[in-house]
Amino acid sequence: MSIEWVNQAIDDVRAWGRGRGVEVDADEVRLLCDYASDYLGVNRLSDIAPETFDELLLSIYPRKVIAPPESAPETIAAARTLVDYLESARETDAERAAAMRARLAAIADELPAALADPANFGMAKSLFSSIGPESLEQDVSIPSGELPDLGEAPCDCPGCTPLPAVRLVAPEALAAALGEVAMLADRDRLLGWVREVGTTPTKKGRLRVRDAARAPVPAACLLWELPRAGGLPGWAEIVAHLVEHDTGGALTGRTELDDELYDLFDMLYRLQVRVPVPVIADYLSELSDGGQIDMPAVLDRLTWAGLIRVGVDGAELTPLAVWGLRELYLGHGLTAPEAHDLAETDGVGLIEGLLEGVPTELAEADIERWLQRRADGEAAAELLAAATGAPAVARGIAVTIVDRLGTGAEPAVRAALDDRELRPHAIHWLSARGLAAPPLTPDELLWVSVDMLALAMPAAEEDLDNFAANMAASGPPAHLIEEMWKVDHPDVVEVLELLGRSLADGAVSKAARKAAFKARSRAIR
Repeated sequence: MSIEWVNQAIDDVRAWGRGRGVEVDADEVRLLCDYASDYLGVNRLSDIAPETFDELLLSIYPRKVIAPPESAPETIAAARTLVDYLESARETDAERAAAMRARLAAIADELPAALADPANFGMAKSLFSSIGPESLEQDVSIPSGELPDLGEAPCDCPGCTPLPAVRLVAPEALAAALGEVAMLADRDRLLGWVREVGTTPTKKGRLRVRDAARAPVPAACLLWELPRAGGLPGWAEIVAHLVEHDTGGALTGRTELDDELYDLFDMLYRLQVRVPVPVIADYLSELSDGGQIDMPAVLDRLTWAGLIRVGVDGAELTPLAVWGLRELYLGHGLTAPEAHDLAETDGVGLIEGLLEGVPTELAEADIERWLQRRADGEAAAELLAAATGAPAVARGIAVTIVDRLGTGAEPAVRAALDDRELRPHAIHWLSARGLAAPPLTPDELLWVSVDMLALAMPAAEEDLDNFAANMAASGPPAHLIEEMWKVDHPDVVEVLELLGRSLADGAVSKAARKAAFKARSRAIR
């Protein structure tokens, strides 16, 4: 999918809704755009046609989305909101919008039954649909061995908690970005003004109060005290100065907030995603003992300093801030790994990189750019080759990406029918596209059921309640679980034990525990 156009579309729809007092279900609209992009070749909003909704809501949704039939009105409402926006923004004309609304009226009657009909479920959904973007966030590469005995548990302060790998912008792009930082431009203006008017600093080298008051730039005292080396080395010194020195409120407008910038930036560095402004406000409010904070003013100041960029969805560190903070961490002797661009790797490198733990937005962007550099057939061949003989999680990531590809991938996918572990996934891929495919045998259905659950295990262990909810919505029946112990899969015991302790239905969880006992007994023999 083209994550750029989808993100921009959601931003625009949200802004349109706010301006007209229209409640926008942004998550549902995003899902519509995501799936239209992934499976229907929609590359911009104007590509959406009346027939798009037929395929999207009556074919793709039932196969891909875990949603009870009673949720259908919410989905239809979101689709109608999208159509209203398309017409208002002139992405479609009135006649086409009317045709879309007519199609949605008919689909509204059919969607609940389509969501409830197991015959419509694709493999990912019918086999529990536990694979989602969060699966890519799991660090499943767990090192062997035990933690050394340190006498007491390690603390969780920023200095002791491992830093995540971050994606850095190329040095030449960072150097160019320095020219866009308003704070640096104002500093140069200040220094030029000081030379021009001939002001004299104090004995301690500080700018005199009367000179700061008449200087033609904001925060003159702060600018005067910034390190004056140029280029990226100078920028690293500036970042260290702003987060570690006493700036007395000159940066954010509040002394207590300036004092807590290290914690704020450390939090944003670790999250690596855009954070909603109310969340940042709550965070700063806690750091400042609950005082009132003028968040727009604070964000404006941090944007002026080149440290924060703000979008419709929230705020995040600029690439310059990420680079500067990493230099600060390295200077303190911390391990601050760099996340390499996965789009530059081969299929093995892409999967291994995703397994190391990449935030969802970065993962999606990497996958998108990786796919753009290859024809569908080439991409499928690389990914399936990388998945051959791999653990279930790696195999699951590979087949999930292959599921995005068009029919150009058919030869590579069809070749995977000869691989026992990939065969069920290949059958599903072919069948979902209406291509000739052999039926799944009962044994293959059992095997792939275990395989899909093995992929979901890392995410399930992190959130058993969510996993249990997914299982309740579209999990395997007891009679299928009872037979899973026979499957020759390396993860079958762990899968059955997970089901046994997480399923809410007592009869089904009991069936899973009994099957796990049989699987362990078979392994012992």
